[in-house]
Amino acid sequence: MDNKKALIAEFLRYAVVGGIAFVIDFGVFALFREFVFGGGNGVAAITVSTAAGFIAGLAVNYVLSMLMVFRTKKQQEQGRNLKAVLVFAVIGVIGLGLTELLQWLGEAKLLTSTMGKELDSAIGGLGVYAVKIVVAGIVLIWNYVGRKIFVFKEK
Repeated sequence: MDNKKALIAEFLRYAVVGGIAFVIDFGVFALFREFVFGGGNGVAAITVSTAAGFIAGLAVNYVLSMLMVFRTKKQQEQGRNLKAVLVFAVIGVIGLGLTELLQWLGEAKLLTSTMGKELDSAIGGLGVYAVKIVVAGIVLIWNYVGRKIFVFKEK
């Protein structure tokens, strides 16, 4: 398989891993949002729920990335040292920052606009979760590129 096809296959595997991690992230986010914060929309509900989901998803993402995505011997060696785990986590923390910012912007700015309120109403009040899905897609790309370049790079 040439390099371009290998890279596409690797990204597709990462997208599957990201999808699995997202299900965990989304589940923890919803659990916190609905049960811990009783469906609240305050800053604490947004921030804590988003962070809890992201951290759970990050842990799943690391394990599955090592098992399914970055599979070459060199990548495995690169991903298993303390420095790599820390860089993986830093990329995740940057992703968390992006997630927090974009989730807040989506909820505080988009969903409170006239168009956002209409959209939220049209989807049965699930706008918060629609924002979460869009944000996750954006951050998925950051996470893959950051980890590919800074943790699992091929020299």
